[in-house]
Amino acid sequence: MAGEEFERLVEIMEKLRSGNGCEWDKAQTHETLKPYLIEEAYEVLSAIDSRDDDELKEELGDVLLQVVFHAQIAKERLAFTIDDVINVLNEKLIRRHPHVFGSAEGYSYARWEEIKAEEKGNKKKTSIGDVNKALPGLLMARRVQENASAVGFDWTKTEEVWAKVYEEMEEVKSASTNEEMEEEIGDLLFAVANLSRFLNVDPERAVRKATEKFIDRFGKMEELIKNEDKKLEELSPQVLDEYWNRIKDEIKESAKGNSNQ
Repeated sequence: MAGEEFERLVEIMEKLRSGNGCEWDKAQTHETLKPYLIEEAYEVLSAIDSRDDDELKEELGDVLLQVVFHAQIAKERLAFTIDDVINVLNEKLIRRHPHVFGSAEGYSYARWEEIKAEEKGNKKKTSIGDVNKALPGLLMARRVQENASAVGFDWTKTEEVWAKVYEEMEEVKSASTNEEMEEEIGDLLFAVANLSRFLNVDPERAVRKATEKFIDRFGKMEELIKNEDKKLEELSPQVLDEYWNRIKDEIKESAKGNSNQ
């Protein structure tokens, strides 16, 4: 059944790109589709966070559409087909899991990186591996830290990581130029990403949730100000801070009430 539906999807994509297809779809290239692939991936993350299976199902379909879309464009260029994409993936999964499909015993992250390096023609420059530099900053930091840890370069105690965070905070305070400030803030964020790894927290997800929380609270603050017949842009920072704290208190009280029900 899955095979039949996948074939149908490929046929639909071919028709959308055909002479009698959709003008927008026909106009797309690998380059023009880049932002959509990133956007759809983040919408999958949002669906996972919301624990909405119907939404997750839909968003995974949108990511799959991007894969089929790119494969169709490649087919038209006589570069490769969706069958090639699937075959490469199948072979890679088998090759990178010798403990499942071969004679190796147990999973090894270090071995996984070695296999990846061998696949790329031994272009691996360091034991950290070939990290995708297009990743979001915090995600790339965590990936590098995980790879370094896999070969034994890591802190041994969480307290040591806390100390590094405090050290980087002091260096940010002592920075005197914009260039120094940028470097030291980067070091601080890298240290915080490392701390999150030790605390088993995804730093990218954490900062996104913090941003979403800020947006929600800001909207509630605006609504409160409007209900009191005032204009946000006419209020002083001190007054705005008072409104912000009122909203924080209301949210805390509401959370307590829900937990007691």
